[in-house]
Amino acid sequence: MVATPVPVSLTCARLPASGRRYWWISPRRMLCRDKRRTFLRKGNSSLITAKFELKPPPYPLSALEPHMSRETLEYHWGKHHRGYVENLNRQIGGTELDGLTLEDIITINTTKAISFLPSIILHSVWSHGFLWETMKPDGGGEPSGDLLELIRRDFGSFEFVEEFKLAASTQFGFGWAWLAYKANRLDVGNAVNPCPSERDKKLVVVKSPNAINPLLWDYCPLLSIDVWEHAYYLDFQNRRADYISIFMEKLLSWGAVGSRLEMAKVQVAEREREEERMKRAEEEEQKPHSEATKMFLESNDGDDSESE
Repeated sequence: MVATPVPVSLTCARLPASGRRYWWISPRRMLCRDKRRTFLRKGNSSLITAKFELKPPPYPLSALEPHMSRETLEYHWGKHHRGYVENLNRQIGGTELDGLTLEDIITINTTKAISFLPSIILHSVWSHGFLWETMKPDGGGEPSGDLLELIRRDFGSFEFVEEFKLAASTQFGFGWAWLAYKANRLDVGNAVNPCPSERDKKLVVVKSPNAINPLLWDYCPLLSIDVWEHAYYLDFQNRRADYISIFMEKLLSWGAVGSRLEMAKVQVAEREREEERMKRAEEEEQKPHSEATKMFLESNDGDDSESE
């Protein structure tokens, strides 16, 4: 079954950063640190100093032909992606967000602390950069290694591709379909699994409207397809199903998807260790208070016995 999760508050956000790494940031701690802080435009907001760059796809624009034309990439990357990047720079230039990383801004925006920056701009910049690296010339085929094992475990067989195609083809209007790594099976927002195990970490197929991506649900995106019409109309007109099939069979880079899975697993483990470290630190902070309370109570008991 294909899920369409409802965005929930996060305990941690999982954000691909430059160099294809994942950064783990706690919006809860950020909110505690900036409890009364709202990000607003500075007085001199006409000065644009933000410099997010439009990075080109990791292949020539004609390299995906005949399956995806140079014209499509010139339009999709050169116009739409470029427009999102330029709009983002205009929006944050001269604000307190100027100078932060894209990942930091997405995390702050998840906490609803930014009053002037539409989420569609942030997520479109991020998701399109992710998409270009999901494709490669002479792509397709089948995955291997741990990725294939997890697909067989969580979907029963490699027929998960049909589930992914269904998610992409049935996304109403504009949006995306994703294969993501979900680090917790529990579907309750902010729930903590009291007995986590490796079986809790699973692959899921989700679809999202407009520019929303799985970062909002604390999932690690591994694979994505853009089903906005501008992604395929020049080559396929309104034949979305044909575009999806060609994408999976001829363009998909399973190597990139497998690498993302390995990085996600490493970062999940790092986060779990950090959470355990923080839990121990909080317990240690409580000890002096508990010991002082115990000594106070014992002292009072002694006074009571003397008075008797």
